[in-house]
Amino acid sequence: QLELVESGGGLVQPGGSLRLSCAASGDTLGDYAIGWFRQIPGKAREGVSSISSGGASTNYADSVKGRFTISKDNAKNTVYLRMNSLKPEDTAVYYCAARRRLSTVVVLSETWYDYWGRGTQVTVSS
Repeated sequence: QLELVESGGGLVQPGGSLRLSCAASGDTLGDYAIGWFRQIPGKAREGVSSISSGGASTNYADSVKGRFTISKDNAKNTVYLRMNSLKPEDTAVYYCAARRRLSTVVVLSETWYDYWGRGTQVTVSS
């Protein structure tokens, strides 16, 4: 059973940066596509970025393109989300999700994923 644990969230000023980590245990992350999602209380979960099992394909929501970068270190069984030029509207709980799929498929739909972490809070405020 794959388990995911997010970390790296916190309070940052507008324009600042954070790097989120999604550490996996229980299986080999190299067999899984990974997605990052975020959610504000009272709103639907939003897809932020995803990466294919081998890391060859990535995609991003329009709202974060050019500012966020997703990467995958299969040797460390960890996926990262580097977030630069943060804005107050990036404030949310960030979740990583996984689905076992050996391909170049990248998906930003939450219903596609089978495994979820518990999330890490990101707050962008001065």
